[in-house]
Amino acid sequence: MEFEDSALEIFREDNKTQFLAGQFDALMQAKAESEAMMKADPEMAELAQEEVDSLMEQLEGLYKEMEKIIEANKEEEIKPYGIVLEVRAGAGGDEAALFAEQLAQMYLKYAENHGWRYTIENESRASVGGYKEATFEILHPNVYNSFKYETGVHRVQRIPVTEKQGRIHTSTASVAVLPMRKKSAIEINPSDIQMEFSRSGGAGGQNVNKVETAVRLVHTPTGIEVRSQSERSQLKNREKAMSILTAKLEALHEEEEAKKHAKERKNQIGTGDRSEKIRTYNFPQNRITDHRIKESWHNIEQVMAGQLDDIFDTLHKAEGELTDE
Repeated sequence: MEFEDSALEIFREDNKTQFLAGQFDALMQAKAESEAMMKADPEMAELAQEEVDSLMEQLEGLYKEMEKIIEANKEEEIKPYGIVLEVRAGAGGDEAALFAEQLAQMYLKYAENHGWRYTIENESRASVGGYKEATFEILHPNVYNSFKYETGVHRVQRIPVTEKQGRIHTSTASVAVLPMRKKSAIEINPSDIQMEFSRSGGAGGQNVNKVETAVRLVHTPTGIEVRSQSERSQLKNREKAMSILTAKLEALHEEEEAKKHAKERKNQIGTGDRSEKIRTYNFPQNRITDHRIKESWHNIEQVMAGQLDDIFDTLHKAEGELTDE
């Protein structure tokens, strides 16, 4: 078995393999001494060879163990540890904004039910209430797997509170689910970022920051904007804003790649595009329909209260069936 110098350098530098790498180097030194003894003293050659064989077996075991640790590190780095959840009002005016907030609350209640931590990173409210747009961060290793099919346009059909003639209106809101990873393939040039600071919003009194802790970033090549104001310090908000920006740029890159290979990708639910119409919430008929898998559920109040497991499980089952084809 060959031991690659480049791999050994990684083992020596990584915190999780440094100790094992030290043991490996000590065994390599002992092996070199035994090999030198074989050449210097022919009478000891057989005994020294046994020692070399034993040391080689230990070295191979250590090397394989360190390889596994580094591979696990890589998997941990690329596995999402949370998501950025964006909800925006679409067509339908005030009703769209109210529905956007209702969708956001549905997802946050689901997160609460599972004990997942979340923060409100940014919210822009409409004059009548509801969200023009809002950004949340939800942290847990399982959250992306649950939410990954929620990206797209959600449509609501119901009689708005402001409707005096009892007519059913149709409005929309869009959802984007962006995975957050410890290590990203996207490299951001610092010169491509414009940074602004402002005071974080609050409920007034002692809750309003007196210093400029809110951070707004603009990625000039793409025009993508992000804002973070959930933390008390400017530094932490800047770090969060950078994490959100990285997730957005990574999602943009993945969308572009998906479009290039759309015809080749048969084992997926929908396109993953945020403009795809994925679901209708029909309140008068107490029905939710997912158009990608042509399935309906008749428990709209429970779903809006965060009981999404049936929908998520059905989507994952449909994905599994497509993958098996």
